[in-house]
Amino acid sequence: MRPADRSADRSADRPAEGAAPAAPPPPDPAAARTRPAGIWDDGLIARRARPGRPPRAGGGPEARIAPPPRPESAPRPPSAPPPHPGAAVLRPRLDALRELVGLSRARLDRRTLAEAGRVLDEAVARQRHPLDLTVVAIAGASGSGKSTLFNALGRAQLSEAGVRRPTTAAPVACVWTEEPERADGVLDRLGIPARSRRQPVRPYDPALNGLVLLDLPDHDSASPGHREQVDRLLGLVDAVIWVVDPEKYADAVLHERYLRPLAGYAEVSFIVLNQIDRLGTDAADQVLDDLRRLLDDDGIALGEHGEPGAEVLALSALTGDGVGELREILGRFTASRGAALRRLTADVDGVSARLRGAYVAEGRPGLTESARHEFEDRLAEAVGAQAAGLAAERAWLRDAGRACGMPWMRAQRWYVRGRAGRKAAGGAGGASGVEVAAHTSASTGTSASTGMGTGVTAASAEAYAPHAVGESGPAPSRAVSRPLVEQAVRALAYEASTGLPDPWSLAVREAARRGAEGLAEALDAASVAAAAAMAAAGPGRAGMWRTGARRASAWCTSVGRQAGSPESEGPPGSRAPGRAGDRAGGRAGGWIIGGRRARAGGPARPVRPGWWAVAAAVQWVLSALQVLTAAWLLVLLTGAWGGEWWIPALLLAGAVASGPALAWCCRAMARGPARRYGLETERRLRNAAAGCGRERVLEPVAAELLRYQEVRAQYVIAAGEA
Repeated sequence: MRPADRSADRSADRPAEGAAPAAPPPPDPAAARTRPAGIWDDGLIARRARPGRPPRAGGGPEARIAPPPRPESAPRPPSAPPPHPGAAVLRPRLDALRELVGLSRARLDRRTLAEAGRVLDEAVARQRHPLDLTVVAIAGASGSGKSTLFNALGRAQLSEAGVRRPTTAAPVACVWTEEPERADGVLDRLGIPARSRRQPVRPYDPALNGLVLLDLPDHDSASPGHREQVDRLLGLVDAVIWVVDPEKYADAVLHERYLRPLAGYAEVSFIVLNQIDRLGTDAADQVLDDLRRLLDDDGIALGEHGEPGAEVLALSALTGDGVGELREILGRFTASRGAALRRLTADVDGVSARLRGAYVAEGRPGLTESARHEFEDRLAEAVGAQAAGLAAERAWLRDAGRACGMPWMRAQRWYVRGRAGRKAAGGAGGASGVEVAAHTSASTGTSASTGMGTGVTAASAEAYAPHAVGESGPAPSRAVSRPLVEQAVRALAYEASTGLPDPWSLAVREAARRGAEGLAEALDAASVAAAAAMAAAGPGRAGMWRTGARRASAWCTSVGRQAGSPESEGPPGSRAPGRAGDRAGGRAGGWIIGGRRARAGGPARPVRPGWWAVAAAVQWVLSALQVLTAAWLLVLLTGAWGGEWWIPALLLAGAVASGPALAWCCRAMARGPARRYGLETERRLRNAAAGCGRERVLEPVAAELLRYQEVRAQYVIAAGEA
């Protein structure tokens, strides 16, 4: 260019005379950041001519004008990546596992639930950091070429590699991201210090954006602490690249300690056969096939033919052969942004598989209706419900016969009873003789006179023995058969716990055992209360079941309190079941037991239906007629009076025959009500025994089974089987 042209250009660049020089625009920070490294910059912004705009006055056609300054804008924060679809599936499983651990703390030991708690803690800690970052660790034995592969993927000398063993003493990290500070939280969680954090050579492969690669120490290192670091980091990373060499690919430590236990993490595992440059083509294929066979024996699913599983490939980190293929696989794996969720899913799958034996039962365990009915039948047999019903029926017939029988028979019974009392008093003497006489009288009235013999158990005798609350005599002795009660509880516990896992089977049996403590005493009290309520209501009267149920329930829950004891007194104004003044006890001053009203300090009297009084009145009339006609006939036979003798004789024969006939008719009429009364008594005792068994044994066992069903449902969700 000539000097004249250069001077013309300089005059065009200078401003016109009298015009203020244009101020240069402020530098663009974005342009400064995006300027390639190594390009010289003098700090000035080049002025470009805008097309379609006339040049300034005094300037030539080559004159350029400076653009107006642009306002500086704050940099936009990085947009959060959209949630991975797998998060919606993993979240309910984690919630179910957390609920499962909470419900099982009282049933399972801490060691069984420790792994589940660790998985939940690690899941929470991992979800605090960006899930779009993929943390991949390179692990292997000493001399396998881990650091060489790490440097080859980063295309720089990021980690020290050499022949000294062990070479890598501490883990080294390399982060592929535009904003390295996003990975600080993840690296802090992994325990990688700042001095061990690297970045790849730029420009790096954009397909690896979001990859955090770790170079781990040797898992078989002789230096202390190296294996502990490897084990700790393997439980925190999202994926693992296992590097093996042709000499150690079948090492027992690798397969037994790592690959076989981590078979469930096949989708986040890569097995790389390194150093194939030392082998020929055929030898490399043979070693690779044998490696696949060993992995298959370890239970690791191989990702072949499009199926999910571990990727297996051969390469040479030293020559770079196959490294590009591994880089492509890592690029696709990182771009999916689901490695963290896959790892957490594998963690949940693994802990669910290990907990399966504690939650999955064989068949359908639980209490069937037949087991419940059998348990109630055994308890009814233990309290003697059937025998008590028969005793109540015969006692009803006996009382009807006494009430509707002839007065001569009643006088005979009084004579026999008094004679037996006098004999007992003569043998024992004093007050003890009176007690023995009373006991003999009661026993002859309830067993011998009814003809029951040995068919009536002690339960019925005690249930119908009069015992006033205010008396100072001892309470009735225990009547329930303890062996039958224990047998019923054992059979129920066995039926309910069959097929359950061991912890829950033990919990069901323990609940049944706790309920069996005091069950016999509760059945005693409930049977006495049921008999009292039955006698208070009388046969055929409405409301006896409701009253009896309330009384039996009260006795079942407050078993062990003796009548008249300080514990049974209660607060002022309260009334214990069966006391005088209770609605079920009838009139004040007595307690009803076994069809008799016991007055305080007096003998028990039977509760009579109305037609019994009519029949008794007729019997007294007939007895009086017998006496009168007998006297009349005697007078006629002695000749004191005159008249026909056959008239009083006929009347006497009719009166004598009418008394037994009326008694027989009354007994026939009493069979139906007696049968109903006996059945009602049996059913009432059955209900009382079933209520006690249900409250003390069935309900706790059913609660344990319900808890197991809830835990089982949570396990199904946590295991992904829902």
